[in-house]
Amino acid sequence: MIWAYGWPVPVEFLSDQEAAAFGRYGGPVSQADLEQFFYLDDADRKRVAGLRGDHNRLGFSVQLATVRFVGRFLADPLEGVPTEVINYLAGQLQIADPSCVKKYAQREPTHREHAGKIQEALGLKDFTQVEAELSGYVGKRAWVTGDGPKAIFLDAAGWLRERDVLLPGVSRLARLVARERDAATQRLWDTLYAALTAAELAALDALLVVPPGARVSPLEEWRTGPARASGPQMVKALHRVADIIGSGLSRVKIDANVTPRRLAELARYGMGADVAQLKRHGDQRRMATMAATVAQLEATATDDALELLELLWATELAGKATQEASKETVKRHPRLARASAVLAVVAQMLLEAREWGSGDEVRVSEVWEAIEARFPAPRCGPRWTP
Repeated sequence: MIWAYGWPVPVEFLSDQEAAAFGRYGGPVSQADLEQFFYLDDADRKRVAGLRGDHNRLGFSVQLATVRFVGRFLADPLEGVPTEVINYLAGQLQIADPSCVKKYAQREPTHREHAGKIQEALGLKDFTQVEAELSGYVGKRAWVTGDGPKAIFLDAAGWLRERDVLLPGVSRLARLVARERDAATQRLWDTLYAALTAAELAALDALLVVPPGARVSPLEEWRTGPARASGPQMVKALHRVADIIGSGLSRVKIDANVTPRRLAELARYGMGADVAQLKRHGDQRRMATMAATVAQLEATATDDALELLELLWATELAGKATQEASKETVKRHPRLARASAVLAVVAQMLLEAREWGSGDEVRVSEVWEAIEARFPAPRCGPRWTP
């Protein structure tokens, strides 16, 4: 068992079902897969033709198609092989009774000998031939990506299949992945630790200690963002940014070979881990985690302050101005509505006035009298005047 970022990761990181399905048939085979992986071409038929007995010809074909499909030979060549596979191969070989294949598994030396011939014919390599190369590939992938063991395991299996390498046992490949991933993680801690000066190491460790009279450590305080949108919280957010940048710890020089993804992964753990738990880690891991976390905290605190400022602007400043403008519009609206209605009626009356005189010229005074009749003048103030 190894440890990664606070949680135990067993070498057997695959579920029982996943481990059982590795390098084996996982269930029924579709018609499309039958046609793609289990079709016997002329070369295949030529290899089978020299064998004696239907059971040997069919058994050989099963092993040939199986290694193509699952990537390895089965200890028992018929173990878990779906019925549709046997029937499909038997049909191509014109074998009337597919059940004859049961006789093939009774003689172990025969199917071991056939496996050797198939491996040679297909140019399949043993795992031992590429194990060192695969270890290097897995180590580099783990160093760059920091992916989980299952993702790297599946990628390693794909790497082997692409290079025509027989898959090893599931536990052997799982141990290789776990070992290389653990080594990459340790290298990450060592690299970050080596980049820190003695003063920086002491300052980072001090962030985990609760100062006299305080309730929480500086790290916990830095990890806590604004609770709500308010002026005091805005001041607190700005002080938080100033404290982090002022410490100088967020600008520690980090080896260029360490990818941002690995730093982000390490920082995620540091942002959420309990301070007491961080204290329990070894020096390399603790300091590497703290360096990555503080670097992330500068960006996080700055983003929090900007978001809070934007929120305050929208709710407190721009929001209040909009509310005041809306109130003023509501106050003016009744007067504007009444004035618009009067204007519409007057315009209509002016248009109608052209027809009043049956062709004679209409006097302006007559029009104003009509308007005044429609809209009586107030008791005080100016009257309608032409």
